[in-house]
Amino acid sequence: MKRKTRTLLISVSVLAVIIALVMFTSRPESLAVTLKPVVLGPVQSTVANTRAGTLEACNRASLSPSIGGQIAKLPVKEGDWVKTGQLLLEMWNDDRTAQVELAKREAEAAKARGREACTVADVAKRESSRLAALRKKGLSTEEAADKAAGEAKAKKAACEAVRATARVSAAKLDVAQANLEQTRLYAPFDGTVAEINGEVGEFVTPSPIGVPTPPAVDLVDTRCLYVAAPIDEVDAPAIRAGMPAHISLDAFSERRFDATVRRVAPYVLDREKQARTVDIEVEFTDKSEITDMLPGYSADVEVILESRNTVLRIPTEAILEGPRVLVFNPDEQQLHERKITTGLSNWEYTEVKEGLQEGEQVTVSLDLDGVEDGAAVIAETEAP
Repeated sequence: MKRKTRTLLISVSVLAVIIALVMFTSRPESLAVTLKPVVLGPVQSTVANTRAGTLEACNRASLSPSIGGQIAKLPVKEGDWVKTGQLLLEMWNDDRTAQVELAKREAEAAKARGREACTVADVAKRESSRLAALRKKGLSTEEAADKAAGEAKAKKAACEAVRATARVSAAKLDVAQANLEQTRLYAPFDGTVAEINGEVGEFVTPSPIGVPTPPAVDLVDTRCLYVAAPIDEVDAPAIRAGMPAHISLDAFSERRFDATVRRVAPYVLDREKQARTVDIEVEFTDKSEITDMLPGYSADVEVILESRNTVLRIPTEAILEGPRVLVFNPDEQQLHERKITTGLSNWEYTEVKEGLQEGEQVTVSLDLDGVEDGAAVIAETEAP
């Protein structure tokens, strides 16, 4: 009897071990997933540019002479800081300088002839007045008085004619001076000479209509910079000048700059028929932050449409269509699907209005095979 009982116990034990081994080997393999906690924090509704924007200078001019010619003077070099009105380039202009000098001399001569003619007119006027007075006293004949009056009028007309000629000469001087100025380039604003295309002795020609050519001098003022970026036409109606924004630059990848929308273009660009956009301009809030920046940097813009400071939020990457999330059950070490109601959202965080509680954990490892409702997982929690 005892032997039968011992045999039965051994059989039961072996059977239990076999069942345990079967259950152990047949259970699903646990997946290592990343979990993020449901926390309170700020959430913003934002709109971002569809393609990379560009850092632009508020003042930038591609300068070229309006006429062709040979470069005679280049008093500046690339990298120089110049003031408004400073000479940047001058072409050979000895002929035009001579024309200006000739016009000056003609203007001076015309002024001298005018003074002479007007002096004669003044003398004739006084003589006419004297004879008129003598005529009243009977000391002069009427004929002499009339003749003096006529000569005075003629001399006055001659004075006016010479003065008109002097004004014509002055206008010719202005024309000659304007022709001379066509051979010179001046800085239209304070800025840095970014590029010079040409050397002393080389010839420059103006750009033909519709055919852009490199400017003789590229002048840029880097004290004022902004970002121009394309926004999808669907998002553009929600954007207004004055809205807060953020700027990200590839050259400063670790920083994000506060900014403000300063302009929304009043038209849609349709260069790509299937991706129509509206250009916006965004300026930096703190102008001191642009000290080390250069025009031409690629930039991204994020316009803040609405903001809430303290709401329940989760990473946007944790949300499935529905919207749904996979919530971690620490007792079962499994994921369970749950529907949620969302509010404000951006690429980083989404507001949760219903369906989750603070402290619960959701997975963001949605791209792993096998991550689904009921999946057994090994939790790897990250900071919110």
